[in-house]
Amino acid sequence: MAAQNEQLPRVFQANLDRLFVRVIQPTMDALALHRVLEHGEAGSMDEFLDRAATQVDNYTANEAAKSFVLTLAAVFERQLSIWAKAKGLTDAAKLRVFQEQLLFCAGVASIDLAIDDLGAELTEMFTVANVVRHGEGPSCERLRIMAPTLWSDTAVDYVDLVPGPRLASEHLRIRKNDLIRYIRATTRFWGRADPLPMAVTDPPYWLA
Repeated sequence: MAAQNEQLPRVFQANLDRLFVRVIQPTMDALALHRVLEHGEAGSMDEFLDRAATQVDNYTANEAAKSFVLTLAAVFERQLSIWAKAKGLTDAAKLRVFQEQLLFCAGVASIDLAIDDLGAELTEMFTVANVVRHGEGPSCERLRIMAPTLWSDTAVDYVDLVPGPRLASEHLRIRKNDLIRYIRATTRFWGRADPLPMAVTDPPYWLA
């Protein structure tokens, strides 16, 4: 059983990597994305429809990216729960929230969450996931303080397609580099928890 438990971090890391490389990355690369959206009065119906299509493209790409953050966070949280139990936690209710699970597992593996901002990026990822799941609320307020760069009031490549008053949660922007930061953080965590030889402690994900 002990030998199996030692394999868990490497298995978790590999599973996250496959999810990113086989599903998330190719899906995001396949989605149309426009650097600038045209505004103002269109000169023709065709031009109007083309502009509308580019707005929908960028909105859809952002929704996909947000959904993938939710997926990564859910998988990583489930992995933390499995590993905590494998490491002797008998009462899962003691770790009711993500932050408690993260701190417990980091402590078991002697991982310094301050190095490379690992803890901060994992916490940001999970907070983004909460905003994607729930919209407006305490998580959105925390995230705006924690990661203000995920919002932009001057963006030229995004139009919120949801009618009604402006909602901060609907203007949350997740870009390719954010997804790379989150997959790098999750796989770094398991690489640093891996007690086996030749552990990959700094997986090769590079920001664009």
